[in-house]
Amino acid sequence: MSNQSVQTVSTSNDKFKVALAVVATIAGVVGFFYLKGQNKPALVAAGALVAGLVFAVLLLWTSATGRDFLNFAKESVRETKKVVWPTRREATQITGIVFAFVVVTAIFLWGTDKVLEFLLYDVVLGWKN
Repeated sequence: MSNQSVQTVSTSNDKFKVALAVVATIAGVVGFFYLKGQNKPALVAAGALVAGLVFAVLLLWTSATGRDFLNFAKESVRETKKVVWPTRREATQITGIVFAFVVVTAIFLWGTDKVLEFLLYDVVLGWKN
């Protein structure tokens, strides 16, 4: 990511454009599900979704806030490509370690619960189960 300082100066016009872009996105999603529920072809429903998203991106691109957000999104994708993902073997080993830790923790909590139950009910209160 960049280390540049960001100054945000947004006008009411920019805020209106961002709000309109959000509405366009929601309209595209709602249109997709509405058309899907009306048994329209999948291409028509997908077209409504894509049209809403494209319109939203175009609106965002015309506002300073939207351009900043889109640039941030591009930088995020670029940074994600730099991530070194674990191999399948490493992921399996880490998953096994997590499961083992969960089992050990569960046994510890169960044992603690049983000891406290014994101390409270049998020793302190004198209730025998």
